[in-house]
Amino acid sequence: MAFTEPLEKYNGTIREVTIGKDGSQIKVGGETALPFCFYEGELPNEPVIAMEVFDSAPSDWPQALLDDLSDVIGDPVAWAKKCQDEYKADAICIQLAGTDPNGEDKSPEDAASVVKAVKDAISIPLIVYGSGNADKDAEVMKKVSGAVGDDSILIGPAVEENYKPVTAAAMGYNHIVSGNTPIDVNMAKQLNILMTQLGLDANSIIIDPTTGALGYGLEYSYSVMERLRLAALQQDDKMTQMPMLSNVGKEAWRAREAKIDEDEEPTWGDARKRGILWEAITAMSLLLAGSDILIMRHPEAVKLIRGAFEKIS
Repeated sequence: MAFTEPLEKYNGTIREVTIGKDGSQIKVGGETALPFCFYEGELPNEPVIAMEVFDSAPSDWPQALLDDLSDVIGDPVAWAKKCQDEYKADAICIQLAGTDPNGEDKSPEDAASVVKAVKDAISIPLIVYGSGNADKDAEVMKKVSGAVGDDSILIGPAVEENYKPVTAAAMGYNHIVSGNTPIDVNMAKQLNILMTQLGLDANSIIIDPTTGALGYGLEYSYSVMERLRLAALQQDDKMTQMPMLSNVGKEAWRAREAKIDEDEEPTWGDARKRGILWEAITAMSLLLAGSDILIMRHPEAVKLIRGAFEKIS
């Protein structure tokens, strides 16, 4: 008997979103099949790796991170250029942690100045993420959007508490919005609906479904992301057909196993290798779940994911 390979047929397509302009563009999305299932449909755009840059020097990073980044921590422009030139990042993600009202409480004007300086220093697309304080992020994204003009950056996170001002800022300057919801399919879809009702083009939305790290909710994140992708492809659900983003570095390096050194847990082995693998395994798992954009932190973890791309594709 002849064997016919069973292949899935999908009704929907993931929207293709362009970030950046004038020669520094990247496209994400556009898939007509599940991740890495090249035999079942089109996967026109390779996942994007955006490397983190912080507006303020982090004070609680383990040595495994400081070994590679200590020369640029505290200088966002130098940090961004190193990620671009040496580590070959596809994009830069500025994490505006310094604007947190419970921390340094830097002003929106300070944040906009940092973002503009980084934007002018690089030739790859830019992602700008706030501190996670909804009210402050709304103020910050207004200033940031105006400072960079209509260069089509990705701003976020837009959440239920601030999506209106963040979306308005993005629409005013033709930016893309990252909508963040707490690991829930229906909430992610609803936020997309609300943003489009304000007038934002559905092709200007990225879904940030919230990332869980290895051992800290990864399986839950994976399940929700997979369900979003199946709704988009199998059910042709228009409000789940946006590309997805995973804030990997932030979550992976919060894990105790990634940041505890050998003196505290000698049986856990080499702390540097452990932390790098924690981030890389989290990233690879989320790629398999459907992530189109990975925000990553350690250059060696980035290198591991790049190697995986080459072998899979």
